[in-house]
Amino acid sequence: MFRPIAVLIFRLLGWKVIDHRPKGLVQCIYVVAPHTSNWDFPLGVLARSIGRLDNARYLGKKELFRPPLGWIMKALGGYPVDRGKSAHVVDQVVGYFRTIPDFAIGIAPEGTRKHVTKWKSGFWHIAKKANVPLILTSFDYARKEVTFREPYWVGDDVDKDMAWIMDYFRPFRGKRADHGVK
Repeated sequence: MFRPIAVLIFRLLGWKVIDHRPKGLVQCIYVVAPHTSNWDFPLGVLARSIGRLDNARYLGKKELFRPPLGWIMKALGGYPVDRGKSAHVVDQVVGYFRTIPDFAIGIAPEGTRKHVTKWKSGFWHIAKKANVPLILTSFDYARKEVTFREPYWVGDDVDKDMAWIMDYFRPFRGKRADHGVK
């Protein structure tokens, strides 16, 4: 029901979705970058609807799930994460993949909207342990495009894969161009 509204909003704003995912893909991790602005969230909600990613959830810092808006975050598919504790988030998410047949999740590897030189690798470890592909999902404010890349299966070398993934995202510009992958 929300999809036609999302398509209309994207058109009015001049944005488009480019989707290279194979049909029938259910379980995967959407690696979303660059993440430079609070505007990425509503953009992501719209793109999720346009791409028919109804099963895609997301991780967010637990503070986002407090009243008065916490119920909205949960209704939109959010799972709160306590970043202050060693909560074994990787194992929790792998467990979701093993017990929820249509589980998919979006993760911003920067872990923040600020510029970082090194990304968190939890998404890589989840993909490896759960044996699910990554869908590299770029938010390119310069071109006004959200692109879902074809599946990328991680190998055995986290450093090599992380370097390749960061390199893939280099050409895309976030809302705050000074915060993208350098």
